[in-house]
Amino acid sequence: MQRSPRILPIGVILVAAPFLGSCAGAEDSEATRARDASGDVPTFTVDPSWPLEMPDKWIMGAVTAVFVDAQDHVWVTHLPETLTPEEISAVQDPPLGTCCVPAPVVIEFDAQGNVVQGWGDPATQDISEFPRNAHGLFIDHNDFVWIGTFRHHRVMKFTRSGELVMQIGEYEVTGGSNDESLLGGPSGIWVDPSTNEVFISDGYSNRRVIVFDGETGAYLRHWGAYGERPDDTYRSNRDPDGPAPRQFSTPHGLIGSNDGLIYVADRRGNRIQVFQQSGEFVTEKIIAPETRSSGSAFVVGLSPDADQEWLYLADGTNHKVWVLRRSDLEVVGEFGRGGRQVGQFLRPHGMSVDSQGNIYVGEASTGRRVQKFTVTGG
Repeated sequence: MQRSPRILPIGVILVAAPFLGSCAGAEDSEATRARDASGDVPTFTVDPSWPLEMPDKWIMGAVTAVFVDAQDHVWVTHLPETLTPEEISAVQDPPLGTCCVPAPVVIEFDAQGNVVQGWGDPATQDISEFPRNAHGLFIDHNDFVWIGTFRHHRVMKFTRSGELVMQIGEYEVTGGSNDESLLGGPSGIWVDPSTNEVFISDGYSNRRVIVFDGETGAYLRHWGAYGERPDDTYRSNRDPDGPAPRQFSTPHGLIGSNDGLIYVADRRGNRIQVFQQSGEFVTEKIIAPETRSSGSAFVVGLSPDADQEWLYLADGTNHKVWVLRRSDLEVVGEFGRGGRQVGQFLRPHGMSVDSQGNIYVGEASTGRRVQKFTVTGG
């Protein structure tokens, strides 16, 4: 008899985030605020049955991005070049075994975890037709699929079935953080449904947010940290006890809220910065400032309620997801830890939230999977 998969509880840990305060009094104050709000903080349960087995002996490499569209379909991009010959033995010459083969770079799952479609094959498609090193993924209000390519400095716009419509930037050409037509390591994408403006965190080579018209690709505006002009000559010593850097370190992901704010995850800066859509700086939140290596702020997500009360931050260095109250950016919880077991993470790198509040987290490096965390409280 086939048994139904167990649903494993991964409770959100309510925390006072001790590394966020600079003195005991600040920590106590934050702890009090976190406890006061803890009654409705969302909690999550990992669903080990999602996704279902992929067809045709497909296997995923390092997952770079996850996005949930308006149908609650989950889109994923991954890097097939990260798979070893042993993992894809069926496509070696001669074959080393009968399984497996690289999945298409873009995979669409339905809400139940079935594969709907997959497209994108760097081995057979010209560089002008499909990106290499996909990084950053967004499906907009018109069902166009936007994909960034961080090593080759482009953002490409496709139909839902994979036909190229438009390109922003040029292949392997960059012009610095104040160039108005070229990109430099784009990492994240968000499209405003009311204006069709495309916001890009341009952060692996450049250090800015840049905005284009989603129909024409025309440049509109850009800004750096604190809404200031980016400066590519700036260097930070990343002192956890010192002031925050005046320039972005690695703007790695971004998302827009219903009330017109833009939240930017500055990965190696260990922070979230908040802006008006015009680029005017609003506030920032430092997360785990002692984190070195790749930093703590990888990608941000928002809860689906009308007020978008909760902000989620995937942390690929500390291998967890932070839960923040959006109104004041206080850390009120976290879930996950480093590891390969169900509910654990190895470099969470992509994240998105569906209309029910469930969170999908994709793992890069050798994690190479997407996990679903069902909202169970809050």
